[in-house]
Amino acid sequence: CSWGRVTDDDRLHCTILCESPLSALPEPNQSSSVSLQLFINNEWQDAISKRSFPTINPATGEVICQVAEADKADVDKAVKAAREAFRFGSPWRRMDASDRGLLLSRLADAIERDTAYLAVTLLSLVSWYLLNMECSEYCAGWADKWEGKTIPIDGDFFCYTRHEPIGVCGQIIPWNFPLLMQAWKLGPALATGNTVVMKVAEQTPLTALYVASLIKEVGFPPGVVNILPGMGPSAGSAIASHMDVDKVAFTGSTEVGHLIQQASGSSNLKKVTLELGGKSPNIIMSDANMAEAVEQSHFALFFNQGQCCCAGSRTYVQDTIYDEFMERSVERAKSRVVGDPFNMKTEQGPQVDEEQFKKILGYISSGKREGAKLMCGGGVAADRGYFIQPTIFGDVQDGMTIAREEIFGPVMQILKFKTLEEVVERANDTKYGLAAAVFTKDIDKAHYISSGIRAGTVWINCYNVFGAQAPFGGYKYSGNGRELGEYGLDNYTEVKTVTIKVPQKNS
Repeated sequence: CSWGRVTDDDRLHCTILCESPLSALPEPNQSSSVSLQLFINNEWQDAISKRSFPTINPATGEVICQVAEADKADVDKAVKAAREAFRFGSPWRRMDASDRGLLLSRLADAIERDTAYLAVTLLSLVSWYLLNMECSEYCAGWADKWEGKTIPIDGDFFCYTRHEPIGVCGQIIPWNFPLLMQAWKLGPALATGNTVVMKVAEQTPLTALYVASLIKEVGFPPGVVNILPGMGPSAGSAIASHMDVDKVAFTGSTEVGHLIQQASGSSNLKKVTLELGGKSPNIIMSDANMAEAVEQSHFALFFNQGQCCCAGSRTYVQDTIYDEFMERSVERAKSRVVGDPFNMKTEQGPQVDEEQFKKILGYISSGKREGAKLMCGGGVAADRGYFIQPTIFGDVQDGMTIAREEIFGPVMQILKFKTLEEVVERANDTKYGLAAAVFTKDIDKAHYISSGIRAGTVWINCYNVFGAQAPFGGYKYSGNGRELGEYGLDNYTEVKTVTIKVPQKNS
């Protein structure tokens, strides 16, 4: 994505999508402050173990700061606070639903006010950042509209349903869109009256911690939201297996999703929703608008350095236009500006960390070794930091590792197909089912493919289009449950049936 800037009366600020040197950011709003501690019960606290971990600037490989590291003992403390805040009769449980919505709206306003401090990219400001605000406001509007039903059951009874909060919700969010994923998780949980213990990714804790200060500022009661930076095997595992956590929501890799589900099931059978990995097919029919298809396919794969769960990472191109599409795509990739995230002309910054950097380079080596044709890129793009050249492989076969596994980096695979029926079958030949796209001028082909593809989202002549009103989630190994929209709120409520005997007048 392109790096951008946010203007205020004093300075211009720009940053990478993940985290930035604190010296590059403006002073926070006076009513809030950034802290590098844990946020439990509306208080900033050191980890019980006193341990911390470094947050790394991926553009340089240098340490930004040290952040408190939560583990099981801190999770226990946070869950206790969340359980107390959820207690029947507590201020949060007594709060009018409309007031819960007002608090969410105030939080959205505070985040918007402090945009310069949060230092999002221009693309995030235009779309992903707006979706962050849209999600919070959308959920705020639902808070006092989550209605039950009256049910005409047989007999002399009055029957109705109540939609009630599940309880303490453990939420584990990833590093690729830290501010956005926080909003997607907090919004529906809080709108429906739950309390939250959220573990944020160790690679990107700073924005989440700043939002924690805003949560306290706007007036959420103590214990309603608790934010814990920490590692998956310790803090994440402790949340998933905790007996007093009633639900877990996780976004991340399919591998870790399996572990979350196992840990949750082996403890108290807590409810689990998972938004996991993908290997999404992007299908280019011969009648597609070529210029649009090339640019949108480029965006589908390279957006956010390829670090996107629904990236269009299998680009299927019909044989009659394959050569032209390849030529134009390679030209576009070669023109992509990679480098300093503080340069306004930069389109692609670094990968999130050294581990991800090395993993992607390993996949590139695999593609070469297994016979795919390297069309451009394929190497390191800078002498420091975790930058990788925009890379395109041609002559990719379905069985190759780069066509089967999620790379999560700026590596595009282009595959050739002949018929509509063939490409649908090949597109479905994957364990994943998160998203898909088709580019065509023929509405019949578009409907055929969108009906045949087993994926939670299908885009037609576009990619990465989201709205807070539209559900998002996957089939198969891409997870279960949905986020966003009314469906997303469903995941955070229990349905209670209440039946009342209606007295009858004596005859």
